[in-house]
Amino acid sequence: MTEEPVLELRSVRVVYGGVLAVDDISLAVEPGHAVCLLGPNGAGKTTILRAVSGLLGFHGGRVVAGNVRYRGRDVTGAAADRLVRLGICQVLERRHVFADLTVADNLRAGAFARRDRRAVAGSQDMVLDLFPVLRERLRQQAGLLSGGEQQMVAIGRALMGGPELLLLDEPSLGLAPLVVADIAEALREVRTRTGLSVLLVEQSSAMAGAVTERSYLLESGRIRAGGQTADLLADDQVRSVYLGASA
Repeated sequence: MTEEPVLELRSVRVVYGGVLAVDDISLAVEPGHAVCLLGPNGAGKTTILRAVSGLLGFHGGRVVAGNVRYRGRDVTGAAADRLVRLGICQVLERRHVFADLTVADNLRAGAFARRDRRAVAGSQDMVLDLFPVLRERLRQQAGLLSGGEQQMVAIGRALMGGPELLLLDEPSLGLAPLVVADIAEALREVRTRTGLSVLLVEQSSAMAGAVTERSYLLESGRIRAGGQTADLLADDQVRSVYLGASA
């Protein structure tokens, strides 16, 4: 018997006010797998993450057709805090950290929905193993860290929630290639350790290729292609037109 997807979108349509943002979006993330949403700016990638994480309403959007299913349960329109408790955590674009709080306090904030202190301590140990530099920065204000270190804090805070599904929105944005490689390696490692499923929005072919197995290509709010990430990234048209990279 085939195991049901961790995440499934069925013919989802999202509008902001009266403006159609994405239409007829159907995709799936299987248990323990990582999937990437590729495409140019404005294609609807972030909107899809918001539909999954419960953040659409904060941006004036709503799902008007189709449904979002998490482990077989219809969670369309569910509140973000409820989805975190169910096991869905999102890392927002542009490294949103609590700048005035220490790194340690930022990490603890990610575990707000958990009551098992031993499990929380285990998650923190894992985060500090994945990102050793954060162990040296625990008492430092997060706003004083480098961009790469702040991204590590943001990812680590999400992992402190003990998610089964991690949503990542452009984690490589504005970061140096070596930092991108370190983050990609950490994401591979946490998947190996925990069986975490990942839905990644990314324009960096390096990050997409290093972290995910399958990708969907979006344009103007619709899925134009789907397949193995390596195959899509090897397609000259995809690279030049949709990713802005030379063939």
